[in-house]
Amino acid sequence: MHSTDRYEVEGHEVLEVEVKPTGNGAHICVPKAWTGATVKVVRVTDPNDEDE
Repeated sequence: MHSTDRYEVEGHEVLEVEVKPTGNGAHICVPKAWTGATVKVVRVTDPNDEDE
Protein backbone atom coordinates (compact mmCIF):
# COMPACT_ATOMS: atom_id res chain seq x y z
CA MET A 1 0.00 0.00 0.00
CA HIS A 2 1.32 3.44 -0.92
CA SER A 3 1.30 6.43 1.37
CA THR A 4 -0.74 9.32 -0.03
CA ASP A 5 -0.42 12.95 0.98
CA ARG A 6 -3.49 15.17 1.05
CA TYR A 7 -3.45 18.68 -0.42
CA GLU A 8 -6.11 21.37 -0.45
CA VAL A 9 -5.99 23.70 -3.45
CA GLU A 10 -8.35 26.52 -4.29
CA GLY A 11 -9.05 26.95 -7.98
CA HIS A 12 -11.56 27.28 -10.78
CA GLU A 13 -11.46 23.98 -12.68
CA VAL A 14 -10.04 20.47 -12.40
CA LEU A 15 -8.82 18.54 -15.42
CA GLU A 16 -7.73 14.89 -15.26
CA VAL A 17 -5.42 13.91 -18.13
CA GLU A 18 -2.67 11.37 -18.86
CA VAL A 19 0.91 12.63 -19.10
CA LYS A 20 2.43 11.88 -22.53
CA PRO A 21 6.15 11.45 -23.29
CA THR A 22 7.81 14.13 -25.40
CA GLY A 23 11.55 14.40 -26.13
CA ASN A 24 13.48 14.00 -22.87
CA GLY A 25 10.46 14.91 -20.74
CA ALA A 26 6.69 14.69 -20.69
CA HIS A 27 3.72 17.04 -21.13
CA ILE A 28 0.01 17.47 -20.59
CA CYS A 29 -2.42 19.43 -22.73
CA VAL A 30 -4.86 21.89 -21.16
CA PRO A 31 -7.61 23.93 -22.80
CA LYS A 32 -6.42 26.84 -24.93
CA ALA A 33 -8.64 29.09 -22.80
CA TRP A 34 -6.18 28.49 -19.94
CA THR A 35 -3.39 30.27 -21.83
CA GLY A 36 -1.74 32.79 -19.51
CA ALA A 37 -3.24 31.26 -16.37
CA THR A 38 -1.22 29.81 -13.50
CA VAL A 39 -1.82 26.10 -12.98
CA LYS A 40 -0.74 23.45 -10.44
CA VAL A 41 -0.08 19.84 -11.35
CA VAL A 42 -0.57 17.02 -8.84
CA ARG A 43 0.45 13.44 -9.63
CA VAL A 44 -2.34 11.18 -8.34
CA THR A 45 -1.03 7.73 -9.39
CA ASP A 46 2.34 6.01 -9.43
CA PRO A 47 3.43 5.64 -13.08
CA ASN A 48 5.18 2.35 -12.19
CA ASP A 49 2.17 0.78 -10.44
CA GLU A 50 0.43 -1.55 -12.90
CA ASP A 51 -2.53 -2.11 -10.53
CA GLU A 52 -3.94 1.36 -11.25
